[in-house]
Amino acid sequence: MKIILDTNVLISGIFFGGSPYQILEAWRNRKLDIVLSEDIFTEYQRVSLELSKQIKEVDISMFLDLLTVHAMWIDAPQLPVSVSTDPDDDKFLAYALASRSKIVVSGDKHLLDVSGYRSIEVVKPALFIELYLIKKKR
Repeated sequence: MKIILDTNVLISGIFFGGSPYQILEAWRNRKLDIVLSEDIFTEYQRVSLELSKQIKEVDISMFLDLLTVHAMWIDAPQLPVSVSTDPDDDKFLAYALASRSKIVVSGDKHLLDVSGYRSIEVVKPALFIELYLIKKKR
């Protein structure tokens, strides 16, 4: 299964745990693939580096290094028209379309509001775990 992780999910998983961390663990255990692009990775780096200045006990570099090697890297054109009320979120939908991924995991209201766009489901981390990780175990 291929998924797109919104920045808030990745950052929450690395720094705070909970459902986002469980998703990262599933990726680490090769139960799913994270689709990544240069601009999403750059956003991950920027936000994680800002937060690591405040939370010094978390070393983000090792995880980012793992992503560079084990994520599914793609390029995609921008969407022809903005879909989200936050145009910066459109890239997550564009990469979902380009990778033929049907799932974006996000807690971002703007992305959640456009769930269903071209059959792309935008789900919160806990719901993703319930629908796709726990369900698969049964």
